[in-house]
Amino acid sequence: MWTVLLALAALALAATCAAQERKITSFETDAERRLEVANHSVLQPVDRPVTEGKTALRVEFRPADWPNITFRPAEPWDWRGWGGLAIDIHNPGKDPVAFGVRVDDDTRADGARFCRQGGATIAPGATETFVLPIGENPMDHGMRGVPTQPGKLTGIGVQTAGPLRQEHIVAFQVFLSSPAQPLALVLDNIRLIPWSLPLDGIVDRWGQYTRADWPGKLKSDADLRQRREREEADLRARPALRGRDRFGGWEAGPRRQATGWFRTERVDGKWWLVDPDGRLFFSMGVDCLTTNNQTFVTGRERMFTWLPGPDDPLRRHMGHVSGVHSGPRNEGDAFDFYSANLERKYGADYKAAWREVSLRRLPSWGFNTIANWSDWTFHRNGRVPYVATAGIGGDHARVASGQDYWGKMHDPFDPRFAANAERAVASVAASVGHDPWCIGWFVDNELSWGGGDADESRFGLVLGALAMPAAESPAKRALVAELKRRHGDVARFNASWGAQLSRWEDLDAPFRPSGPASDARRADLIALSRHFARQYFRVVRDAVKRVAPNHLYLGCRFAWATREAVDAAAEYCDVVSFNIYAPRVDDARYGYLREIGKPCIIGEFHFGALDRGMFHTGLVAATSQRERAAMYREYLHSVLDHPAFVGCHWFQYVDQPLTGRWFDGENYNIGFVTITDTPYPEMVEAARAVHATAYNRRYRGAPNARPSGAVR
Repeated sequence: MWTVLLALAALALAATCAAQERKITSFETDAERRLEVANHSVLQPVDRPVTEGKTALRVEFRPADWPNITFRPAEPWDWRGWGGLAIDIHNPGKDPVAFGVRVDDDTRADGARFCRQGGATIAPGATETFVLPIGENPMDHGMRGVPTQPGKLTGIGVQTAGPLRQEHIVAFQVFLSSPAQPLALVLDNIRLIPWSLPLDGIVDRWGQYTRADWPGKLKSDADLRQRREREEADLRARPALRGRDRFGGWEAGPRRQATGWFRTERVDGKWWLVDPDGRLFFSMGVDCLTTNNQTFVTGRERMFTWLPGPDDPLRRHMGHVSGVHSGPRNEGDAFDFYSANLERKYGADYKAAWREVSLRRLPSWGFNTIANWSDWTFHRNGRVPYVATAGIGGDHARVASGQDYWGKMHDPFDPRFAANAERAVASVAASVGHDPWCIGWFVDNELSWGGGDADESRFGLVLGALAMPAAESPAKRALVAELKRRHGDVARFNASWGAQLSRWEDLDAPFRPSGPASDARRADLIALSRHFARQYFRVVRDAVKRVAPNHLYLGCRFAWATREAVDAAAEYCDVVSFNIYAPRVDDARYGYLREIGKPCIIGEFHFGALDRGMFHTGLVAATSQRERAAMYREYLHSVLDHPAFVGCHWFQYVDQPLTGRWFDGENYNIGFVTITDTPYPEMVEAARAVHATAYNRRYRGAPNARPSGAVR
């Protein structure tokens, strides 16, 4: 009898679990396999590791722009009533793999429209269940990541806004972004599950998560003051690394010519910065040293267990913001938990105290650069080198590349662009002046250059300009003039492009070439892309050098780039900059930078974890703070070992707000300090250790790396 009862109970439990899930595929049947479409990937059924049934699917993603496996039904799925798409994923490799998941509700989906898309990273050797929210969108609540759910489930941070038409799901895919070499993942047990967003009362008075505890969680204002005292003792004991000159250059290294300014030089085949006193300098910096860290309150009051009342002195940290890039509202009230915590910690004059502590932390931790997006009060600080930051706005024309996440690309042929560039740098120059502590200038960030191997991606700016009416686009007129110069006769253009123009004036109308590109057309597209990029960098270089002739022009911080744009940057920039979010700088992908004839610098990189109460890892995930610190060391080593790079800058100084920064909902664990201004001890010790070896490793090579000095 007991055997029968136990069997019935097991059946009932299985039925209950089944009712809480709806299987899409576990790769067991021919019908399930017919859903699969391989795009630049190789599919192989395997019998281990398996999480459901007897078979899983190994997917090898080949080097391409967006290699993927797509699952496409004969008729659209109806997923109403379900909250998440769950996928069991195993990483058989030795490196972390960043991947994306996209669900389409229309065949016109492109990664931004008609879809729900997110990304995550899986550690080497790990097996995890990842869940993409398909019901409520975290971005509809103003944040990329949400609290983790019970059980061994990892939420995928969402990158797209708006609802998903769950009644009309036409496809979903797992994809990688431009892998440099083949990478494999094993997928199994893809299913729909309940998934809700429990958001009431999730934030305490210090901006921390209320429903978990962890080492270092703040419990009282008194604890803030005690932490200040402990850190003061640490900074006194370890003020800076030994062997550094006043700029943070390599005092124990070979002396080069001193010019009184930062400059570049290739030494024994490796690029370096040289500081004003003539010492070799490798820029190790931190972005976003600022007290501005606001998160929306309007419409989300229920998330917070405490907010300052009208008469509370901390009410001064509440403000009104507008001009949102992505999220449920364009403007509203926002509160800054970080600056409120600084006032609790340092008192009414918290800004001056925070600035002083930050200027002491950086050299103590081995950093020698205050990097992009930092507070202008660090200009002319006379203690830590810094970079100047400018962004070009204004009413000049723009061009769509087709990859326009932050907005369309500047039209550099519009005379108003040059005027706006002059205006942008003039305001920064008034603050920076002719300061030898300023390394150089970053102008703009992550522009829409396009990129990838496909013609529509690589040549998106040229094709976007040609698709505009000539009367509305200075870039279109300039590119057509270049085509006339190259071909002379319109008949030659027709032969190269497969076009049927009767005269050049036919190009005044929007023009979209058809059919596959011939070699002759592709040669034109390359030349036009280079012409466009050279115009942009020439205009910006001239604007910078007019106001800062002795400072380095550090480029535009490529997140997406074509070879034509990089070559043009190398022609006009003193240093070419990239934002590289990856576990390390992969030489297979960035080896070509040895050939461009200019040094390079990394403007942004980071890693995050979910073991200290945060909701999102950022763009590259770690499993813990300990692993995050290990990844920092490995990334620094990969940059130090690449002869083209002269530095790298961590993004960013402090964690983003738990409930998302007001501008776009990012809520990443990417700080060296928490929202309570508490340094992450694992990150600090990793930074001190790797920075201590940096100059020897760079100069002598990895096999002979040894500390260039402990702290003094």
